[in-house]
Amino acid sequence: MKLFSALALLAIGRPVTAWASSSGCLCTYGQSCWPSASTFSQLQSKVSQPLVYPLPSASACYPPSDPSGNCAAVHANWTDGNWRSSMPGSMEAPNFETFTFQNGSIDACYLNTTITGTCEQGNVPVIGVDARSVGDIQAAVTFAVQQNLKLVVKNTGHDYLGRSAARGSFVVWTHNMKNITYDSTFVPQGAPANEMYEAVTLGAGVQWHEAYAAVNSYGRLMVGGASAGGSVGSAGGWLAGGGHSALSPTHGLGVDNAIQISVVLSTGDFLTVNNHTNSDLFWALRGGGGSTYGIVTSVTYRTYPSVPSQLYLYQANITNSSVFPELVGGLLRYQTQFTDDGWGGYGGLSDTQMYFFYFGPNMTNETATATTQAWHNFTASLALFGVVSTEQTYYASSWYELYQTLFSNGTQNGGNGMITNRLLSRDTVANKYTEVAEVLINCGGSTIAGGKVSQFGADSAGLNPAWRNAVVETVCGVTWDDGASSTEIQGMISQLQGWIKAMYDLTPNDGAYFNEASLFEINWQETFFGSHYSTLKGIKDKYDPNRLFVVAKGVGSEDWNKNLTCRY
Repeated sequence: MKLFSALALLAIGRPVTAWASSSGCLCTYGQSCWPSASTFSQLQSKVSQPLVYPLPSASACYPPSDPSGNCAAVHANWTDGNWRSSMPGSMEAPNFETFTFQNGSIDACYLNTTITGTCEQGNVPVIGVDARSVGDIQAAVTFAVQQNLKLVVKNTGHDYLGRSAARGSFVVWTHNMKNITYDSTFVPQGAPANEMYEAVTLGAGVQWHEAYAAVNSYGRLMVGGASAGGSVGSAGGWLAGGGHSALSPTHGLGVDNAIQISVVLSTGDFLTVNNHTNSDLFWALRGGGGSTYGIVTSVTYRTYPSVPSQLYLYQANITNSSVFPELVGGLLRYQTQFTDDGWGGYGGLSDTQMYFFYFGPNMTNETATATTQAWHNFTASLALFGVVSTEQTYYASSWYELYQTLFSNGTQNGGNGMITNRLLSRDTVANKYTEVAEVLINCGGSTIAGGKVSQFGADSAGLNPAWRNAVVETVCGVTWDDGASSTEIQGMISQLQGWIKAMYDLTPNDGAYFNEASLFEINWQETFFGSHYSTLKGIKDKYDPNRLFVVAKGVGSEDWNKNLTCRY
């Protein structure tokens, strides 16, 4: 159904298409069960903002002969994560805005208007609530349960598994819940008075660039994500998946720093959870996956004193491909030392290059030199074999200063793609580094360094226990251009699946990070959640009795069909 026809139907009420109803299926747009305009008006009377009608990112450029909006702005901002997150229908990876039918045809709205000439709604939700308060979310959840709607939750749309969108769905958009409250004497609900933190409470829609600026104004820092422009949400899926950070070697993962969470359940109940109140749900919300147990409205994180930081930059140009595996394998081997010494950051590979940049908070110049010396000596030994290395160390008065320099500007979104990752354990990087290096070189992989995560107990949060023995996350991915056929896309997916199998066979016990994975991981329950899966499933059943929250490869999703609309 074309986008503009769909909106017209929404305006006049339910479409005439019949719905093959069954008690185990959710209602989606285009079925006779879809609420009428008058029914939606009842919801409108209970929320603070006008209902939203999400559109694909490129919709303003259609129809090509007379664009409905500012198409020049669309082109100018296409790769800007903050622009994309400001719209309820836009995903950071636009392939998740598209829908592929069983016959292979693709329902899409491409930036290049000459590909099809039409803008289709694809996988983008058709209507929803622009949530600004707990009451807005409660009204939306109650409505979705009463009307048996397929519901999705979208914050920023940073999602490699497409969990922020679903065809014909009803969306709760939390992006505009921007409250930030700093409390230097925060005591969690139900905790003894002497359990006190210098903490910040972030509304569900706060993004990392906003959170970092806020705590920095108090002379504090916090564990969080890093991306160009800082557009990733700080209190949504990042935390629910575990929340890795360049600061994890010093302070642990996001789940190790959350001290209280507020959440709306499918029953409409609003709970505050922590280690003292509803502790089982608090445990699950920290690493047990997003949009699975309820809708988070805020998260309270501990903060730390702002400290100076080192930045270590390394780049190698490779003139002899035969030495590349030794260099990459060497980085994997040395990663344990980097992690234990407090370095954390990001890196990547291309056909002829390898680079990484690591942060060392509260590290002296002398310590920075001493802890990178062994790596320096190793790479210097490869110079005669075609490795041309460049390295630099910088000192900054704060980690936030480095963050602003490296991440405050720039863009990195708006491309079609899928990725997979593996959490490499100490045993793997010590004994399988050569084989893993070959896979990473083949896939043009990237790395995210591990950290202090091993100092927290494996059962301290619902997080995959594989994190606790990981020293580095490795990532492989595929991309394709707009207009690629479903056959061409499947070819890219098959390539991705080949890398998934190769890494799984090499590291069957290492697991993967849910937030940066694919829909095609092998043994996904174990891969994403490890030994915690059955406990998480029990908590999911307890707190979501209406079975409202279901996402791809999320806890309990095995009970649903491929489109997550009908239960088995």
